[in-house]
Amino acid sequence: MQKINKIFFWILGALIGLTLLAIFVGWPILKSQTKKNSPEQIVTYTQEDIEISTLYSSPSKKGRIIFGKLVPYNVVWRTGANEPTSFTTNKDLVIDNKDLPKGTYSLWTIPRETSWDIIFNSKMNHWGVKFSDQTANRDPKYDVLTATVIPSKSLTVTENFTISFSESNNNILMMLAWDTTVVPVLLQKK
Repeated sequence: MQKINKIFFWILGALIGLTLLAIFVGWPILKSQTKKNSPEQIVTYTQEDIEISTLYSSPSKKGRIIFGKLVPYNVVWRTGANEPTSFTTNKDLVIDNKDLPKGTYSLWTIPRETSWDIIFNSKMNHWGVKFSDQTANRDPKYDVLTATVIPSKSLTVTENFTISFSESNNNILMMLAWDTTVVPVLLQKK
């Protein structure tokens, strides 16, 4: 009986060890492989005393129809690939006449044909979609601000999903662009 117990605990220990090995070695390998197809990008806007930055993964078009197909309309999107996009501001902002306190947020969107919802959420998730059903891994109870903006069509194709910043009438314009869709988000200094 004692020999059977020893064998049982050796097998149990080996299974636990293999599981931990798969988690701690397999997950970083899987993550690095997905980052090859959608590399991380960091974009920072700095002017006087304000600094805004985004960290996102940039998937490619690769001949696919993006909005309405790969990224469905009327469904929450993680706004990039892999982990949710992060948005950090060191100053309070006003977006769509609503206050966004300084801090770091996950950035989510709901693309539609004629408007987009831009969602700033206070919870940072480790991955942008749930493994169970591949839906957005966002918890709406942590939404801090939702702004509705109007997208436009570009005459040129943006191959990789891109976030950029520019200035417009002493305000900051954050642009989301992919395929032929451009989504301007006006960020006003408070």
